[in-house]
Amino acid sequence: MKAVVYAALGELPALTEVADPACPPDGVVVDVVATGVCRSDWHAWRGHDPVTLPHVPGHEYAGTIAEVGSAVTRCSVGDRVTVPFVLGCGVCAHCRAGAAQVCPDQLQPGFTLPGSFAERVAVPRADHNVVGLSDAVSFAAAASLGCRFATAYRAVVAHGQVGEGTWVAVHGCGGVGLSAVMIATALGAKVVAVDVSGPALEAALSLGAVSVVDSSHVVDVVAAVHVRTDGGAHVSLDAIGDPAVAAASISCLRPRGRHVQVGLLVGGDAPTPLPMDLVVARELSVLGSHGMPAVDYPAMLELVASGALDPERLVARRIGLDQAGAAIAAMDHPAGGAGITLVEL
Repeated sequence: MKAVVYAALGELPALTEVADPACPPDGVVVDVVATGVCRSDWHAWRGHDPVTLPHVPGHEYAGTIAEVGSAVTRCSVGDRVTVPFVLGCGVCAHCRAGAAQVCPDQLQPGFTLPGSFAERVAVPRADHNVVGLSDAVSFAAAASLGCRFATAYRAVVAHGQVGEGTWVAVHGCGGVGLSAVMIATALGAKVVAVDVSGPALEAALSLGAVSVVDSSHVVDVVAAVHVRTDGGAHVSLDAIGDPAVAAASISCLRPRGRHVQVGLLVGGDAPTPLPMDLVVARELSVLGSHGMPAVDYPAMLELVASGALDPERLVARRIGLDQAGAAIAAMDHPAGGAGITLVEL
């Protein structure tokens, strides 16, 4: 089969022929129809996350099941499916409690296993992690859910506890941030979006943000958010993964507010101290968010199928598998555009 592979960190990933994946006894092999290009793929390619070389990246995907292992009971050949980027073991205390995203024995196609920038991907632990798709959810929409949208959904719903009238500040309007804008708006929140990119801020407004802050021109972002939210956000997200942005996100909260760290704080410059004095004085909550387990997908997919959420609106560019390597490398120099790049096979 064809797959995108890199043999050294920072080497341009290339489309090449590799062996078809073997089907695990407890797993399935998925014919990939669509897969997203995520900044987490770039982090691994640049060495910020360890991977075994040579490596096939890609962890946001949807497709149809081509093979089923002998121990699998919940999946059949031909099923339309997607899969969270974290594969929990299904038997530990965390998985049994519905928190597979923090399973100590987790596996991750695209990181610890060969990923989805390929015609086929093997998915172990299928009974615990594979998520079925109704015909109302397109493969493009499902692949868009994979990491960014599902992560944003859980950050906004489970951690942010966002509802009608909640003021939400979203710092960074890439794939995660724009997903958070859409989701929070659908739940009745009022969103202030912060970014340096004009197109990204325009996209945030089109998705329902009531106000934007261009941090390339505004000297005091924290003060601007406080003014726009009438005293500070109830919930604020760092959707980039930058120490200074995380500090600003915490500082823009009103008393008893909740900061949710969504972006990965890896591979950056010297850290900016977090304002823990404000955390104490304002009794703020500081929360991390790492993906979403398969058991939580049905509620999100129901909203997608109903049209209340439309992750496919976030797809800004569709490319072929032969362009996926260049798309990862291009993240060295972000162009300032907005939306998700989707690989379609």
